Amino acid sequence: MNLQQLISYPATRREFLARSGTGLGALGLAGIMGSAREANGAPAMEAGQSPMIAKPSHYAGKAKHVIHIFLNGGPSHVDTFDPKPSLTKYAGQILPTPNLPTERKTGAALASPFSFAKYGESGIEVSELFQHTAQHIDDICVIRSMHAEVPNHEPSLMLMNCGDGRLPRPSFGSWVTYGLGTENQNLPGFIAMCPNGLPITGAQNWRSSFLPGVFQGTYIDTRHREIEKLIENIRNDQIGRVEQRRQLDLLQELNRQHADQRAHESALESRIHSFELAYRMQMEATDAFDIEQEPKHVQEAYGTSVQARQLLIARRLIERGVRFVQLWHGEGQPWDNHDDLEQNHRKLAEQCDKAIGALLNDLKERGLLDETLVLWGGEFGRTPTVEMPTPGANAGKINGRDHNHHGFTVWMAGGGVKGGYVHGATDEFGFRAVEKKVSIHDLHATMLHLMGIDHEKLTYRYAARDFRLTDIYGEVVKDLLA
Repeated sequence: MNLQQLISYPATRREFLARSGTGLGALGLAGIMGSAREANGAPAMEAGQSPMIAKPSHYAGKAKHVIHIFLNGGPSHVDTFDPKPSLTKYAGQILPTPNLPTERKTGAALASPFSFAKYGESGIEVSELFQHTAQHIDDICVIRSMHAEVPNHEPSLMLMNCGDGRLPRPSFGSWVTYGLGTENQNLPGFIAMCPNGLPITGAQNWRSSFLPGVFQGTYIDTRHREIEKLIENIRNDQIGRVEQRRQLDLLQELNRQHADQRAHESALESRIHSFELAYRMQMEATDAFDIEQEPKHVQEAYGTSVQARQLLIARRLIERGVRFVQLWHGEGQPWDNHDDLEQNHRKLAEQCDKAIGALLNDLKERGLLDETLVLWGGEFGRTPTVEMPTPGANAGKINGRDHNHHGFTVWMAGGGVKGGYVHGATDEFGFRAVEKKVSIHDLHATMLHLMGIDHEKLTYRYAARDFRLTDIYGEVVKDLLA
């Protein structure tokens, strides 16, 4: 850069140092960093190319999309997909086994108030709470041997969503869109839907952390029906689209010149992409989120609850090429039933069971289930023993369950998983995973594998280290693969 250019473009302190004594070193480091990123799974990008453009996977994966149904707060596995007759036998008695450490004090065995029945050709037992979902059990892989690290919501949420319960890390959806991009450049590649506000720990659940900001999830508050409330500023009532396009073209040119002078800083690149995406979304998002376009019988199949609406929206997003959709069951921790478990679990299941069944049926009929990986579950399970009166938790009642990270259940469907299969087991009472144990890192590694991604190769260099979703852990659970 000559003197005239230096005068025309005032330098920041960082730029001045880079252009002077450390300039050659910075250039060398940039080359090394770029080569390292490309070698570690991030495809090289051409200048001006959208970072969200669809990218090739490491190998041919069966799944192209993910729908993550998150039951926020921790559903009880022993009341949903992991029946334990021994809890009925020992109901009201202290279990003949040492209780594992829990967050709060628990007492005697609490029998499930819900009946279980066998479904499908596989004969897998499912609670009455999820009888609509159970109609598709032969397409579902039930993992009864999950385990987490601690019995607290915040770190368990972060572990399930970001692969680490303590430190800021990119979310699963961010890693997937970083590695694969997305098929529709007119919609976000990663969408997180949660009605009535943010869940506990907020946007950290779908953050991009040290990955470029463009890979962060886009939050949608699905309590709203009108597109203008679902997505703020989706329309510009002041000027027409032609004028908007001209304004955006000018803004993008100025931003691009600014970025060219600053070595393509990721924050600036993300801002440039967000402006362009916001413009393109005005038409595409209006269409994608409008479930009134669906035939009446489809809307009736899903139901009228907020959860039903966002599950139907998820299907519409997936068929339009969105890579990763996460559906939260409410703000706070609605499944965190320390008391009145029978009443609350029944109410919550009624809000989503019919719609989950409709979603699986809908995906299958449209030929989308084979390429869509559906994950159901929360951040942990619940204790087989009753929670004792705890101030601020159960209002002195003795009819709920405490958190249990030692053993719980999630299930997957579609996307290349083995349907009609139960993997692993908890002990006789459902306290601890004892057979074919699966960690969160194993689950993540397996899901990435189903999408054609080698979890050890999808890395990002940050703070002089190559990070990955599974950190230094995780193994693909091959028994789960079809």
